[in-house]
Amino acid sequence: MRCKKNNVLYALLLLIVFSSCKEEKAVITEKKPNIIYIMADDHTTQGFGIYGSRLAKLNPTPTLDKIAKEGIIFDNCFVSNSICTPSRAAIITGQNSQLNGVLDLDGRIEPARQFLPIEMKKLGYQTAVVGKWHLKEEPAAFDYYKVLPGQGNYFNPEFRIRGDKPWPGNTVQTKGHSSDMVTDISLDWLKNERDPNKPFFLVHQFKAPHDDFENAPRYEEYLADTFIPEPESLYERGNNGSIATRGKNDSLTRIIGSSVSHRNLIRNQAMNIYVDSSIHRAYRDADKIRPEEYVKWEMDEEEKKYTSKVYQDYVKKYLRCVKGVDDNVKRLMDYLEAEGLMDNTIIVYTGDQGFMLGEHDFIDKRWMYEESMRMPFFVRYPEKIKAGTRTDAIINNTDFAPTLIEMAGGSTPDYMQGKSFKTILETGEEPADWQKSTYYRYWMHMAHRHQNPAHFGVRTKDHKLIFFYGKYYVDTSDPNAEWDKENWGNDFDTDTPAAWEFYDLKKDPKEMNNAYGDPAYAETIADLKKELLRLREDLNETDEKYPHIQKVIDAHWND
Repeated sequence: MRCKKNNVLYALLLLIVFSSCKEEKAVITEKKPNIIYIMADDHTTQGFGIYGSRLAKLNPTPTLDKIAKEGIIFDNCFVSNSICTPSRAAIITGQNSQLNGVLDLDGRIEPARQFLPIEMKKLGYQTAVVGKWHLKEEPAAFDYYKVLPGQGNYFNPEFRIRGDKPWPGNTVQTKGHSSDMVTDISLDWLKNERDPNKPFFLVHQFKAPHDDFENAPRYEEYLADTFIPEPESLYERGNNGSIATRGKNDSLTRIIGSSVSHRNLIRNQAMNIYVDSSIHRAYRDADKIRPEEYVKWEMDEEEKKYTSKVYQDYVKKYLRCVKGVDDNVKRLMDYLEAEGLMDNTIIVYTGDQGFMLGEHDFIDKRWMYEESMRMPFFVRYPEKIKAGTRTDAIINNTDFAPTLIEMAGGSTPDYMQGKSFKTILETGEEPADWQKSTYYRYWMHMAHRHQNPAHFGVRTKDHKLIFFYGKYYVDTSDPNAEWDKENWGNDFDTDTPAAWEFYDLKKDPKEMNNAYGDPAYAETIADLKKELLRLREDLNETDEKYPHIQKVIDAHWND
């Protein structure tokens, strides 16, 4: 009898131990992943190995390429508005510009609308943002922040912190290069500030490689003796553009689109990179360009030599900043590896938009052209993402927040316009009902002496349709209209011609031939216009509030 009782007790004991083990195992399995979201400013896809551009063989990003190859690479990630503040606002809100209210660089996102960290905190995450912020208001929705004021400085940057004084009165000074300082701060937070009992969500944002491309001194000889491959369109634009971007007889090429060459009379790259010269920031004003200067641009052999030199100098400076980013990401990865955190941390890398590196003789971003609109984007998380995965599924920056929230165990809030691509991350497969297009709108107009006309459009995997409507979103013809007339370098009250551009991206991936007038594409263009109308309605991106713009759209829709 005693033996039977002992057997029963032993069996119960085994059951309890077994149940306890199962319970402990379940807790381990359900442990939330950490997330590091890394974003560099203006790091375009041409500045990587993995995207196979003309610069890939220079191997500027060995660390980032390794991370990407250990996860999933997106070939069709696009920005919805290619300029710093609107892009960052779209990322943190999951909303397009008109809904989140950030149309241009003057926009701001107050703490109550810093939705991504708010949602992550609801899911039990400790949140931090370090580096470039650029959304003006205090990043108070994060548990911890140490951010650059505005654009911030490349050297000896000041950082804004939480403290006794009202924002932005609490600052600390650092000594060194911005990329190093941002990484030092993130590493210090990871080592000394975070709660090891909570999953963390760290937003780590470099200033680099934003112009004026000031690299750390240790990179000064990097690529010094290397010839940087040049885009063919640097010298010959072909049939890229339209009357909206080139003007009648190419006359507007002298003021539209800041250039590598001397083409743009208002702003060109030499004015930025040659600091010790008489032309440094010697920008001209649009209203000072004389009528006789509006003549077709011709690039002779002497100008080609000059343009090549400027290109070589500025792209080397750019890639030296990229190299600093890559090396500092390695420092983060080394820490994760040493602490055993690597495999339970979702690592996301992107830029805040693309960047023109001389394509079509353009610098900066803002354009809907590929190099400006396309964003690098890849994710490493071995528990859920198979290494070596690549996808051409279309995503945009409003989709980032929903995806991160769902990867953290939450669900996409109704107020977000973006869609989670968690399924694509985990399977590598694009669902049959996944979005087949993405919407783009550059709301600014002839701004900051870069002189890009306002435009919107739609991109699918195979085609792109752009409409340049050429007006500022404030009706500058209204004598009672108010806008910031002192804002730096803006030519808001100059209207530019309206026109359409269409590119067959399969046949013409470098966008050298605007085929809008080709009858062979009439049906495709009609379908794209229908899709454009649908997206504008669905995303609340119509011009109901901007009748002076809608008037231009109505007048030229069927051109």
